[in-house]
Amino acid sequence: MTVTLAVNGAAGRMGTTVIETAAAREDCEVVVGFDVSDVESVAGVPVVDAAETETALAEYEPDAVIDFTVPESTVALAPACADAGVALVVGTTGFDEEGFATLEAAGEAVPVLKATNFSRGIQVLLRTVREAVGALEGYDLELHETHHNQKIDAPSGTAKTILETVQDERDVEPVYGREGYAPRSEDEIGVLVSRAGDVRGEHTLVLAGNDEVLSLGHRAEDRAVFAAGAIDAAVWLADRDSGNYTFGEVIDAN
Repeated sequence: MTVTLAVNGAAGRMGTTVIETAAAREDCEVVVGFDVSDVESVAGVPVVDAAETETALAEYEPDAVIDFTVPESTVALAPACADAGVALVVGTTGFDEEGFATLEAAGEAVPVLKATNFSRGIQVLLRTVREAVGALEGYDLELHETHHNQKIDAPSGTAKTILETVQDERDVEPVYGREGYAPRSEDEIGVLVSRAGDVRGEHTLVLAGNDEVLSLGHRAEDRAVFAAGAIDAAVWLADRDSGNYTFGEVIDAN
């Protein structure tokens, strides 16, 4: 079965990458894109104004929508997908509590999958982080992340997910950067953020103690990594029951 897709933010960097990546696959087809910019098509896919999303969902009837935009756009998209009965895959980060609640509510009507990172390697990293933090009790923890200079939210959604994974294993509080007199406490984890150039995404958790240092890291070389994962998620999600799903479930199913 070929899964039909729509892409929100089609003219953006990630949206364009999703469309181009999907074109090389046989299990899916992008039939329409949505964007706020005045663009008629991307890589041969028609693009409609984001204000006309509801109408386009009814006209093109995609099985799933992939969203890499900004929270405001995603929050407007989620109810439209719920009303149209279309599955939603979200790679956008930076939501507030109200935004998360909107996605949760959409999951009552349609399948919704939100992930801060669609890299398979990151999923493995998260599982390794959980094991390492649990095994190396008392080691100092530092989390470093770097992204391109156009990324708006900081720390990244992926860094926050790594932090939450650490906190599931150990009671630590984040300290965001250090300046001046700042002695380290036993119950903290340093979180350091860099924004530079066109770095796709680098994340490293450092565990130090007992005269040794363990570094667990991941570096994305190309945005296509995230696009491929989001498409995998959309293909998997398209025939699921309503509910809120995780990318880890996609990895486990393959």
